[in-house]
Amino acid sequence: MTDSNEERIRRAFQKKDWPEIKVSDSWATFKIMAEFVEGFEKMSRIGPCVSIFGSARTKKEHPYYQLAEEIAKKLVEAGFGVITGGGPGIMEAGNKGAKEAGGKSVGLGIELPFEQFFNQYIDRDKSINFDYFFIRKVMFVKYAQGFIAMPGGFGTLDELFESLTLIQTNKVAKFPVVLVGSSFWEGLVDWMRETMCKKEGNIGMEDLLMFKVVDTAEDAVNYILDFYSEISIKPNF
Repeated sequence: MTDSNEERIRRAFQKKDWPEIKVSDSWATFKIMAEFVEGFEKMSRIGPCVSIFGSARTKKEHPYYQLAEEIAKKLVEAGFGVITGGGPGIMEAGNKGAKEAGGKSVGLGIELPFEQFFNQYIDRDKSINFDYFFIRKVMFVKYAQGFIAMPGGFGTLDELFESLTLIQTNKVAKFPVVLVGSSFWEGLVDWMRETMCKKEGNIGMEDLLMFKVVDTAEDAVNYILDFYSEISIKPNF
């Protein structure tokens, strides 16, 4: 545990007087409001987009990087822009594919002590850097017409389950959710079906229909296009 972590824990246990709490919380409120306002103002003008989630640690030579790039290109060709977390790895691949295909390339960055920086393929007027994860996730979901989850770590799972939870609880419309890479996702999906659903009853079988597992760029993009064709909506309006 680093000194900075120990200091954070100590501060959490310190007794604070009311004026100190009030000042601290007031400044945090203003910062949160400012981030929401900036996000809403920029994102409200981007048009239909798909959010691509995935690991920041995926190298350029990895097949998943190349697959994410291909998916982004096909999304642009289909009339969508692409939203990513703005960093390296899968995020960079998504922005690169969108940029090279001539589409909108959006980056929603986050202040982190490691791994995170804006990649070079984001449109200059479509990059936003956040301090708060929860505000960033609002932007991912609020302004996307679909979600594609590539293999990733805790952050990817967080974003995926946030999207599924909002869809399950009808807090957002039922947008298409695609999990790319069956060899990566099949263990999790099996556990969701056998343990969460059948054994514990924590979700219903219908909840497992909220997403589709695919292995190719064509299948990923076609699933989203088929979803909208069923309700007679085209993305490039």
